[in-house]
Amino acid sequence: MSKSQFKKRGSGVLMHISSLPGPFGIGTLGKNAYKFIDFLAKAGQSYWQILPVCPTGYGNSPYQSFSTFAGNPYFIDFDLLKKDGLLAKKDYDGIDWGKDPTSADFGLLYVKRNELFEKLQNNFEKKVPADYKAFCRKNKFWLEDFALFMAVKDAHNGASFMDWEKDIRLREDKALADWKKKCARRIEYYKMLQYLFFKQWKELRAYAASKDIKIIGDIPIYVSADSADVWTHPENFLLSKKGVPLEVAGCPPDAFTDKGQLWGNPVYNWKALKEDGYGWWKQRIKSSLEIYDILRIDHFRGFESFYCIKYGAEDAKNGKWRKGPGVDLFKEVEKALGKVPIIAEDLGYLTPRVHKMLRDCGFPGMKVIQFAFGGDDTNTYLPHNIPENSIVYTGSHDNDPINGWVESASPAELDHAMKYFKLTDKAQMRETMMKAALESKAFVCILTMQDLIGLGHEARMNFPSSVGENWKWRATEEQITADQAKWLKQASKAAGRNE
Repeated sequence: MSKSQFKKRGSGVLMHISSLPGPFGIGTLGKNAYKFIDFLAKAGQSYWQILPVCPTGYGNSPYQSFSTFAGNPYFIDFDLLKKDGLLAKKDYDGIDWGKDPTSADFGLLYVKRNELFEKLQNNFEKKVPADYKAFCRKNKFWLEDFALFMAVKDAHNGASFMDWEKDIRLREDKALADWKKKCARRIEYYKMLQYLFFKQWKELRAYAASKDIKIIGDIPIYVSADSADVWTHPENFLLSKKGVPLEVAGCPPDAFTDKGQLWGNPVYNWKALKEDGYGWWKQRIKSSLEIYDILRIDHFRGFESFYCIKYGAEDAKNGKWRKGPGVDLFKEVEKALGKVPIIAEDLGYLTPRVHKMLRDCGFPGMKVIQFAFGGDDTNTYLPHNIPENSIVYTGSHDNDPINGWVESASPAELDHAMKYFKLTDKAQMRETMMKAALESKAFVCILTMQDLIGLGHEARMNFPSSVGENWKWRATEEQITADQAKWLKQASKAAGRNE
């Protein structure tokens, strides 16, 4: 997405659906999502950035999903189902979703949502919407396999497909036919949930458009090893004949992680994908454009070259770099789909070849101000060095909110930041850093909701390469205020944004 594809110098807020307030244990596509769009409109903003909306798998991460095409059924709103006559208030009123409204309890969500959705299916079967079959036909290319994948997974008590019987693991025709018969109703259960998710999402997105708010979505570069994507299209990945990854993705050791990062995602078979004209990637991007207005592609440098580790390794120390498709992929995508609005997440270890690929693609990269204070005045993340064709953030879902960063940054980094901004009190850092992001040359600025509220370390979304306490943070209704909208509108206007 070159500068010319931005209609105006704008700004917005990063706030994932899961973090929205509400009474159902996790943010949903209901009342509070519409209220958040109203908040953005009152704040004079142009963008709402979210994380991937696909179903979460191991570790509850939106970057480890059972399908790159499906929507997360946890986000389906019960009040909207009641409005459509599919649930009664008594069906969900009073369910215990946990004691802490600022933290999602994924264990409770898994149990309680599935219990309620089984009751929902009974009602749905009695009142099948007129457009349900049309939805299933339109999305058949992924929906059939995803629903079967999830139904068979349920029959195996959630086990990875790599632990299934050989015939269904390798998708032998007879096994597929047998399991489709055996799991027929459960397959319909998963199709129903996808229909309801996308119905509610489509209505919410239309409301955002009516308020002139564009939604920035997120595409993880990789897919989960245990996903319908890998099970259905093993030819797209470097796998053994048994369907087990030969190599998995990650990052090499650096100043922050002496063992590197071991993500565990299977890496792509780029040779096979190229021979197919990158058909799977074209379909993935096309489908994403039906969900989002703008696409942020995570770990964009992996298209130039990617770090891979032998499957089964304990850490990422002994990986290798392999060549990716480079700009060739995006040339083919443009031929098929036209110019696609893409933000390149270009953080991390960048080489001259990666920089060249980014220039050739023309997509804006990301600049994170929290990364600006570890060097000298040439640091490219310092506000005065940020170019127009970029998206500036104070931090992302992988960073502490500013108040948390003030406490966790090294003394040298904090001292550099205090001197750079000419501050005498570190309590001023949050507002100062947000204003610096807004005032930078970057054509788009995205602030986090945690920073606008004024939260700290407790509201961090993710600690990379860790599992357990991630992705849980939620706001309360009381924390999102008219005063924040007023401040954001004034600060954005003063920086010449959203006019």
